[in-house]
Amino acid sequence: MGSDSVDAKPATALRTTPRDKTFQHRVRSVLEAIMFSRGGDRTFYEPDEFPWVADVEAEWRTIRKELEAVMAQRAEIPNFQDVWEDQRVLTEGEHWKTLWFYVYGKKADDNCARCPETVRVLRKIPGMKSAMFSILAPRKYIPPHRGLYKGILRYHLGLIVPGPEGSCRIRVGDEVRSWNEGRSLIFDDTHEHEAWCDCDSPRVVLFVDFPRPVWFPMSLVNRAVIRVLARTSSISDAMVQIRQQAREIKTEQRRGIDRSSL
Repeated sequence: MGSDSVDAKPATALRTTPRDKTFQHRVRSVLEAIMFSRGGDRTFYEPDEFPWVADVEAEWRTIRKELEAVMAQRAEIPNFQDVWEDQRVLTEGEHWKTLWFYVYGKKADDNCARCPETVRVLRKIPGMKSAMFSILAPRKYIPPHRGLYKGILRYHLGLIVPGPEGSCRIRVGDEVRSWNEGRSLIFDDTHEHEAWCDCDSPRVVLFVDFPRPVWFPMSLVNRAVIRVLARTSSISDAMVQIRQQAREIKTEQRRGIDRSSL
C-alpha cells in the first residue's frame, strides 16, 4: 500500500525521506528476490489455486445483503483520500468510497459491527490482513499505480458489477480482466495497475489483502516484514481516521433514530 515510484498505491503510502525510500527499496528488492523467485513474476493468480476461495464465493450474496444496507447510506461512507491523505493523487471528490473492516490486522470495530456476516466470511481467508468494501462511482477511473511489497496478494470479490462484460475492469501489468458478481480476482498489486467503472451506477468489490504463500522458512520472514509494515505511521494514522469516522457515522445514525422516535 505504498510505493517509491511517482505513483502511489492505495492504503500503503509510507511516509519516508528520499534516503529512507532508497534504503527500503534495496532491502525490499533483496528480500523479494530471495522469497518470491519461485513461480515467476505473475500478475494474476487463478482463484482455484486457493482452496478458501470457493467458500467465500459461496457466500457472496450474504455479503452483498449487508453491503446493500451500507449503500443505503452511501453519502456517509468515507472517501478514500479522507482516510489515506497520501493517496489524493489517485482520486478526489466522492468518486471512490471505502468502508474498512481491517487494516494490516487492526480491526475497525464499529464497521465490523455493521457487517457481522461479512466479517465471519472474511475469517475464512487464511492470514487475512486488510479488508474493505471498495466503491467506485459511475465513470470513475483509477490511474496507474503500484503496490509496496510482493509478500501481499490482493483479492477482489465482485459484489455489484453493473453494465455489459468489460465495463468494469482492471489492468494489471499487460493483462486486463473484468469483475463479475460472485466471482473472484487475485493479483500481485506490485505490478502497475489501473481500473475503470465505465457504467452509470457504482461498482463494488470486497477488497482483501492476504499473505502470499511462501515456502518455510521464508514464510517466517514474510510475516515479519508484514508486521513491520503494520507498525508504520501511515497505517497507524489511517486507523485513527477510520475509527473516528466510524464512530461519527454511528453517532449520526443514533441521532437519526432518536429524531425519528420523537
